[in-house]
This record gives sequence, structure tokens and C-alpha cells, in this order.
Amino acid sequence: MIRRLQKADVDRVMALWLDTNLKAHDFVPAAYWRSNFEPVKEMLPRAEVYVYENAGEIQGFVGLSGEYIEGIFVSGEMQSQGIGKRLLDHMKATKDTLHLSVYQKNTRAIRFYQREDFVIQYEGLDVLGHAAHDLFRQVSRVVF
Repeated sequence: MIRRLQKADVDRVMALWLDTNLKAHDFVPAAYWRSNFEPVKEMLPRAEVYVYENAGEIQGFVGLSGEYIEGIFVSGEMQSQGIGKRLLDHMKATKDTLHLSVYQKNTRAIRFYQREDFVIQYEGLDVLGHAAHDLFRQVSRVVF
């Protein structure tokens, strides 16, 4: 089930955030993610965040700022089970336009978003000097 983040979810979601970032971005110093843990935790309850929960356990989440996907995070043991796609499909159903940034070295994420009709709009460097892609998807909805 996908639902909005609740205050009681924050610790589990933050554990997922840190673990997933450390594993998916092993080319970024771990100290970067750890130093951003508390600022992200403080911001999380004010953000638009949806969790994927199964049998009372949060297995993934997506965070947004308007139409910008801050990230989709799925627990390691549940990756490639369709949870990330379900979270993204939930966002596609409510947003006409979505965009995000992905590190070039995170080829698994790039392939995922390209399968979901995102296209690379820009290539550049992030604040740490790592190469990143900006991806964009826009849907035209026909209203009768």
C-alpha cells in the first residue's frame, strides 16, 4: 500500500535513505551522506513523501519537491520487486510533469527511469563535482 509519510515513519525512512544512498552511490564519500542525515531528517516531515508499506513494514519511499523527484528509495532486499515502479506510477498519476537528477555512475537508476519514459535533458556536475544527468518526463493529458 502507498500512503503519505507519518511522523512515526521518519526513523525507518531515514534508515532506508542512508542505507540506499551508501549502496547506490559508493563513489560519493560516505561522510557526505552521513553529514546530510540530520538536515534531511528535519526536512522530511515537511516534504511530500509517500511510503510503500507491506505487512506493516515500510519497504520503500519517494520524496518530492513540487514536480522534482528528490529520490526513490527501496530497501536492498526488496529491490527489483516492482516497488520503485509502483511508487513512480503513483507520482505519474498525480503529476503531469516530473524531473530529477541521477548520477551518471548510477546506471541502474538511469536504465529504470529511461524505461519509464524519462529522457536525459542535461549532463553536468553536481556540487561535489560528480557527473550527473537531469532527466525529464512530461505527460499531456487529454481531458474530455
